[in-house]
Amino acid sequence: MDNEARPAATSTTSHAALQRMWVALGENEGHLALVAPGGEPGLQSHLPVDSLTRGAVAAASLAAALLAAEAGDEPAGVPHVALGPDRIRTALTSDRHFRLDGKEPPGVWAEFSGFWRCGDGWVRTHANYPHHRGRLLEMLGLPTDADTAAFEDRLASLDPLQVEQQAGAVGAIAVAVRTTEEWAAHPQAEAVRGLPLITMRLLCDAEAPKRPTASNPAAPVAGIRVLDLTRVIAGPVATRTLALLGADVLRVDSPALPEVGWQHLDTGAGKRSTLLDLRQAADRRTFDGLLSQADVVVTGYRPDALAAFGLSSEELAERHPGIVVGRISAWGGTGPWGGRRGFDSIVQAASGIGWLESPDGHRPGALPVQALDHTGGYLLAAGVLSSLRRMRHEGGSRLVEVSLARLAQELLALPREPEAVAPMPPAEPTTVTVRAPSGEITYALPALAYEGGPTDWPAPSHPWGSDGPEWATGA
Repeated sequence: MDNEARPAATSTTSHAALQRMWVALGENEGHLALVAPGGEPGLQSHLPVDSLTRGAVAAASLAAALLAAEAGDEPAGVPHVALGPDRIRTALTSDRHFRLDGKEPPGVWAEFSGFWRCGDGWVRTHANYPHHRGRLLEMLGLPTDADTAAFEDRLASLDPLQVEQQAGAVGAIAVAVRTTEEWAAHPQAEAVRGLPLITMRLLCDAEAPKRPTASNPAAPVAGIRVLDLTRVIAGPVATRTLALLGADVLRVDSPALPEVGWQHLDTGAGKRSTLLDLRQAADRRTFDGLLSQADVVVTGYRPDALAAFGLSSEELAERHPGIVVGRISAWGGTGPWGGRRGFDSIVQAASGIGWLESPDGHRPGALPVQALDHTGGYLLAAGVLSSLRRMRHEGGSRLVEVSLARLAQELLALPREPEAVAPMPPAEPTTVTVRAPSGEITYALPALAYEGGPTDWPAPSHPWGSDGPEWATGA
């Protein structure tokens, strides 16, 4: 059945989630009337995941529509937003639909990633990357060739909080699985409660940059250069959304931190990918040249990690007036865990979501999708789009910041209303198959939608590190 033809209602919780996001962006609530009802992805969950994820997609779509209204020589009215539920659902589960040359990718989770019995409780670990795997095994006193039985036995002999503390000390990734009450009493939860849903902050005054106005409403940020310093899901979803809308997005990775190839392709549509080692003088000069011409920098590393290279938000704004800095992190950059590593799955486990999603009340579970990552990505993109529009009229260097832990708090606080819309039976996934530089790729179509907007990515994903360190658009 066609994506746009499927009927869907919108719960009051879904509308409330979008409203809270839109207000957090500092936008006019009157624009919410442009968002048509419907578009619930229909995910099975104990928590209102539909409302959270749909709200973020709608916020990004409406922010894009406001920019689209200013495109061309004769700006028109703001386009309406009508979201397709199947497109949202497929985009949120894109890793399950991705194919390279017709083959399914290997499982998302590595052997030492997941829930493990630990003393009288549980821990959740993340070891998908080799360096995280190595730190975890070293912390546990296990050899690099340890098997899962040895890993499981070792954790079973330890206390969950002991494992969590040791992991934080050595840069491994493991947290104790808490209830919501236990998380509420944690100092990091208190720090997160003090954060806005999304930070929209003027970093410094600057004249409005002289940027050309886009001529095509379907590409309202054409000509904008985005330096993408992100990994995994949340940050790449944000920059992929900007690429969908016409931005020139160049992702920069360190050659010392290889990416999971298929995962990079899954979230890399419309972007190019290059490798630079900022510890090397020549590569740093090249990077600084790219940075000098960037309009937007999006970061997804721990805040302290980039500050070590002189790339904190404040330093970027001081050296490059008129820039927009988008930043997404696990814990929000404040509190005792502000500089700690984390992923969507880890935040779920620490915040109590794992126990609320338990399949049987005896072992923890997880949300049906990486909802914090995807919500964070779309909300960060919405903030960047909103900032770009305001800068045309007001100038200034601006910061947009989103934290997965704050989004977890938002999800937990949303009403779990009894009248919430029942999940719809899944339809055929909204995917396409194209020839790409890496082979034949099957990928999810975009979830973002507004009248007259783009319906497919401008280009398929490029393999990790396969492009030169240069902008595609002319100076």
